Amino acid sequence: MDTLFFIFSKIVQFCIEPLNWVIVFVTLSLIFLGLKKPHLCKRFLLLALADLLLVGWLPSSEVFLRMLEDAVPKVNLTQMSEKDFGGIIILGGAIEGGEIAMDRGEISIYSSAERVTKGFELIRQYPDLPFIFSGFSGRLSPKGVSEADAFKQLIAEQGLLDKYAHYENQSRNTYENVAFMKPMILEFGAQGTNDTQKPWLLITSASHMYRSLKIFQKQGIEVMPVPVDYQTANRLRWSRFDLEDGVQNWNKLMHEVIGLLAYWIAGKI
Repeated sequence: MDTLFFIFSKIVQFCIEPLNWVIVFVTLSLIFLGLKKPHLCKRFLLLALADLLLVGWLPSSEVFLRMLEDAVPKVNLTQMSEKDFGGIIILGGAIEGGEIAMDRGEISIYSSAERVTKGFELIRQYPDLPFIFSGFSGRLSPKGVSEADAFKQLIAEQGLLDKYAHYENQSRNTYENVAFMKPMILEFGAQGTNDTQKPWLLITSASHMYRSLKIFQKQGIEVMPVPVDYQTANRLRWSRFDLEDGVQNWNKLMHEVIGLLAYWIAGKI
């Protein structure tokens, strides 16, 4: 059932992302051009142009993405000590394992690299805390090493201690992240390496934090948010047109909206 849910969520996300509709509109315009219906051809070409303008004009996506990023405020870690936390959780989504890592012999980090760098920072800052990195791959047909195994390699390359480390390398989405990590968190508590009543620090992208918190709450795991990878500032860039940034913003936004809706329907949050 979880596999069908995963596949269906990917299909729905692809179908509603605004830039993908440009392909649909252009295809329909070519079809109507072949059917000698120029008025319909022009209408779909205009829709394709309007779609590109909407995606590229950054405030159209920033206004909603900023609301999502601001939904969960940052925790001030400077006023807390290591004894206040149960451990550190780092969610995948920033590392390319797969064939690139195998063929090139190097781990690639995507635009959400702050998930990894903040993880390194907190592991150095709290060396006696257990940490869990969770993630296999979000692709429908993954190949090569998992994100968790890639992160384990990065930990070794950075010379960081992993005495209390766990690497969860089976999950494909956020729900599976939490479901597969829950036994690990309980195991750390049973071993006496942490107090299960203490919250764990949760590192993930700011736009992804709200959905993540809801899933952890549903599973009865207390976490403290450490949002990273912000894509918006306090002010909207009203005069900025950037198709590349716009595509990334819309992809992040729609990914979260569809995830929230799907998880709510499935009773996962």
